[in-house]
Amino acid sequence: MDGNLYAAFEARFPADRARHFIEFADGALHCTYGDLDAVTARYARLLRDLGVRAGDRVVAQTEKSPEALMLYLACLRAGAVYVPLNTAYRPAEVDYFLSDSKPRVAVCDPDAHAALLPLAAKAGVAHLLTLGADGAGTFAELARALEPSFPTTACARNDLAAILYTSGTTGRSKGAMLTHGNLASNALTLHRIWGFAPGDVLLHALPIYHTHGLFVACNCVLLNGSTMIFLPKFDGAEVARLLGRATVFMGVPTYYTRLLSLPRFGRDACRTMRLFISGSAPLLEDTFREFEARTGHTILERYGMTEAGMITSNPLIGARIAGSVGPPLPGVEARIADETGRELEAGKVGVLEIKGPNVFKGYWCNAEKTREEFRADGYFITGDVARIDAKGYVSIVGRAKDLIISGGLNVYPKEIELALDALDGVAESAVIGLPHADFGEAVAGVVAVKPGATPSSEAMIAALKETMAAFKVPKVMFFVDDLPRNAMGKVQKNVLRERYKATFSR
Repeated sequence: MDGNLYAAFEARFPADRARHFIEFADGALHCTYGDLDAVTARYARLLRDLGVRAGDRVVAQTEKSPEALMLYLACLRAGAVYVPLNTAYRPAEVDYFLSDSKPRVAVCDPDAHAALLPLAAKAGVAHLLTLGADGAGTFAELARALEPSFPTTACARNDLAAILYTSGTTGRSKGAMLTHGNLASNALTLHRIWGFAPGDVLLHALPIYHTHGLFVACNCVLLNGSTMIFLPKFDGAEVARLLGRATVFMGVPTYYTRLLSLPRFGRDACRTMRLFISGSAPLLEDTFREFEARTGHTILERYGMTEAGMITSNPLIGARIAGSVGPPLPGVEARIADETGRELEAGKVGVLEIKGPNVFKGYWCNAEKTREEFRADGYFITGDVARIDAKGYVSIVGRAKDLIISGGLNVYPKEIELALDALDGVAESAVIGLPHADFGEAVAGVVAVKPGATPSSEAMIAALKETMAAFKVPKVMFFVDDLPRNAMGKVQKNVLRERYKATFSR
């Protein structure tokens, strides 16, 4: 049996290919399932004409659009490995991803083409094409003239479908290798346990360069052969207006706090909805309870990560517990262990370790890091600190890895600290996350200054914005003579978090 994920989608497309696949906010139809098949066939044919063969990488840093989604599907059809990049990444960051993944083809926004062209040439990228938010660009233009047919490439379940980059605490990004089998098993499970059925319509407001917006949201819709309302980005008032045309919504906690900030948001806006799902960052219990009181809907919180897609989920039918991310998905094994890998009993706090068909193949060109992250018995060490209660519900209580989640996006402090340490007047730095009502956590920088130096917060922030995505840049800077350390000389970030915790609540 063909293990290609696109083949699994295709087998579930509606018999009537005139059924709507993507609609816009104004109600206009963008494409049907028949259009999806034709466009992805042209795109896959173009990739083949550009020399892309099964296993070759295709990097995409494009604004959200239906055509960008078609590029992902075309890569699946062609057996290529899709490598999406956050649209906020600056050229200096993209340089590393191109050099590391060594793609045959890269596709970028037309406005970024000039800046990325020399970087693509340096990395040996054969073709750098463009695709804009409006669907225009050299990639779409070249594909338009091609035949709308393409035989989906046969793949084994263990063949790579995508590489998603996730930064590490060393500051060096790692490419998580996800197979067709990883993505298919996760999507099929979520489609089943979340009760997708004919007539469901997803309101899609997430980005499509990461697991949540691409693999969770879009893959579930494709397996269901249903419609989604496709928004270029989240806008609270627009989402509240459009919920009446939808039945399912997926968002990060920030989306829900912004909806609740709308005075008139409540039950009437949610009259057609059957399911609200939250993930990518912890959902505050206050948000959980206020949303239920205002709308009558209980948010279903789930937990996942780049390396494994979704791992746990509160149930569709049954108790959805505030502060818990629910039990492991069917087929996924989870345990709590100490630092040596010894399993702990129920209720104890330790590091969450997992095993299952959703767990990634390893890190791209980094066998050593892959070995470090897996136990001898095959369990992947998530790095998240958690507990599992007697009923099997998982609660994430912290992060062993030094990670900040701001607005649903992962921020790895070491990368920012290295950039800060290179600035004039900086002796040493520490980057921490501070509580923030909207973002969950806000990035903050704490800098120990060199004697005689007079650093400026504004100048430092401006310097960082030149080389890295804006969501990584500290929203506030603090200057100190020395960073607090423990007896072993390690910077005590917990002390800094406690010291500055009220910064955004004033």
